[in-house]
Amino acid sequence: MNIFAIGDVVGSIGCRFLREHLPQLKKLKGIDLVIANGENSADGNGITPTSAQFLFDSGVDVITAGNHSFRRKESYDIYDTCETLLRPANFPPSAPGKGVCIVDMGRIQVGVINLMGVIYMESMDSPFDTADRLLADGLPKITLVDFHAEATGEKRSFGYYLDGRVSAVFGTHTHVQTADECVLPNGTGYLSDLGMTGPIHSVLGVKPELVIQKMRTKMPVRFDLADGACRMEGAIFTVDEKTGKTISVERIQIQ
Repeated sequence: MNIFAIGDVVGSIGCRFLREHLPQLKKLKGIDLVIANGENSADGNGITPTSAQFLFDSGVDVITAGNHSFRRKESYDIYDTCETLLRPANFPPSAPGKGVCIVDMGRIQVGVINLMGVIYMESMDSPFDTADRLLADGLPKITLVDFHAEATGEKRSFGYYLDGRVSAVFGTHTHVQTADECVLPNGTGYLSDLGMTGPIHSVLGVKPELVIQKMRTKMPVRFDLADGACRMEGAIFTVDEKTGKTISVERIQIQ
């Protein structure tokens, strides 16, 4: 089974680029399931019902999120009504939605877990303990984890912690694709960060001059999305359906 995980989709420009290129890639690589981080898919940050539906209509099967999950109030209801739109499972129980789903593909089921790191991020329940609780409840043999986190050390530690217990762990949030794709010793596919789907000449999707202004002046600056050429980044995890182990990891960049 080939599962394609897509790095943070930024704004309508990233959504449109994904729609232009995902169908062809699915055919070329024989993709069975698509997971995309969509917490920045709406212009101006966050996710809206419109941006979520756009991603689903473009061929995404499961949308994960992160620290911007609830930036837009209009999204709150869809977290409760859409089974395949996730927010990190270690948010407080009072938060809308849930952090895990099971996709029934007929011949097989696939679990997807969304968790958020705590280093340089908001204070949350331990992602390690939350993962233990979710896995103890019983999930399909093939289960993947989107770990939305800042620190590479936390991401790699988390990957090794779940090695052999899930099919794959991939990081999101930094919008910068890493080059450490591998299969860990006990069969879990791993990549520290999938990267970003959005404008190439940007700082995390934002016009560089605006971020530079913010960094230099420390004053409030309205962040507008960059435009121009885009890139879609992610990774394909090829998973053995019998064992749930990852066979290979292929990093993807399309521009």
